[in-house]
Amino acid sequence: MESRDSCSRINKTSVYGLKVGGEELWPVVAFLKNGIVYACVPLVEQTLSPRPALISISAISQGFELLFGIQDFLYSSQKIDTELNTKLSQLPDLLLQACPFGTLLDANLQNSLDSISFASVTHPQKQPAWKAGTYKGKPQVSIAITEKVKSMQYDKQDIADTWQVVGTVTCKCDLEGIMPNVTISLSLPTNGSPLQDILVHPCVTSLDSAILTSSSIDAMDDSAFSGPYKFPFTPPLESFNLCYYTSQVPVPPILGFYQMKEEEVQLKITVNLKLHESVKNNFKFCEAHIPFYNRGPITHVEYKVSFGQLEVFREKSLLIWIIGQKFPKSMEISLSGTVTFGAKSHEKQPFDHICIGGTAYLKLHFRILDYTLTGCYADQHSVQVFASGKPKISTHRKLISSDYYIWNSKAPAPVTYGSLLL
Repeated sequence: MESRDSCSRINKTSVYGLKVGGEELWPVVAFLKNGIVYACVPLVEQTLSPRPALISISAISQGFELLFGIQDFLYSSQKIDTELNTKLSQLPDLLLQACPFGTLLDANLQNSLDSISFASVTHPQKQPAWKAGTYKGKPQVSIAITEKVKSMQYDKQDIADTWQVVGTVTCKCDLEGIMPNVTISLSLPTNGSPLQDILVHPCVTSLDSAILTSSSIDAMDDSAFSGPYKFPFTPPLESFNLCYYTSQVPVPPILGFYQMKEEEVQLKITVNLKLHESVKNNFKFCEAHIPFYNRGPITHVEYKVSFGQLEVFREKSLLIWIIGQKFPKSMEISLSGTVTFGAKSHEKQPFDHICIGGTAYLKLHFRILDYTLTGCYADQHSVQVFASGKPKISTHRKLISSDYYIWNSKAPAPVTYGSLLL
């Protein structure tokens, strides 16, 4: 009978609308049974205006199914309050298995209880809400240290060159157990540059006070903390950035000189690059990009290189000096030449507000594997893992250029460092 059985009569069901912040949250499934209120908010992935019939919303049926499953689990063969309290304590872990991230997989919570060991459910460590599951498989820990070096070089007495290293330590820990504990130590060689401005992931449980107080704002002195830098943590399941840091290394890895002289429609350029002797001379790649913004297309190039090869991108008004994977034994290379341009086309030619007139730069792009400029490394033998099984530990390092500029020494430098990065 429609007057009795219609799904449009919400007051005859356990589906409610709640007033929240002046709006209505609907649908909310809730009912009272044995002194306990069972409630859930189903996800409705269809339009609610006009409000659809309840029978057409499958999530409401799933909500009832889940709540009835919880009720059956709590009160199946329940006789005393202590047994109910035990089942209530097991409920969060069972819901992670039966309804991960709100997606109902199995409303029979007894099945979930049977699929996981009883010891893990009653473990004194409560599984955190941000860790929806646990890893099963071969234990392994992967650690990757990536350093990006920035540099602004002007070759001017009145303007100081600047450089800085920014490091990131990325981890992936595949370990069994609810809350395995891991401690990773970062070390420096004897002449390594101290790490500063260290920021850590929220999963790190404690830090040495010397790590927290090491700042690039403070004047460098002999008492600067040089490690080892220990990070105890409880890892999430996914890959994450354990920490970030900066460092003021003594010299940039590649020192450069760039001079550009304008003569009518021609430019005379001279470039000298020198790899510092302390840097690993084994690149994955190394290139110098020389853009000529605010000009016409390149029509002619006469050049001489002491090492590598030069590629000309005429329409882009760009020269790319491919240095390769190694500098020569002298560690020094040079490029000189004359570049001629045609008529400028405003539609196609590249434009840059910084590179007006003679103001121009050379930008270096390079990557060195198994190397960090600070010398920072993670010793495999110092990694401590408190979990079942002996994990396989792998470490990787690399140095990458980022905003590595060598400015035309014959022109005024940009107004600020920050304006370049914008």
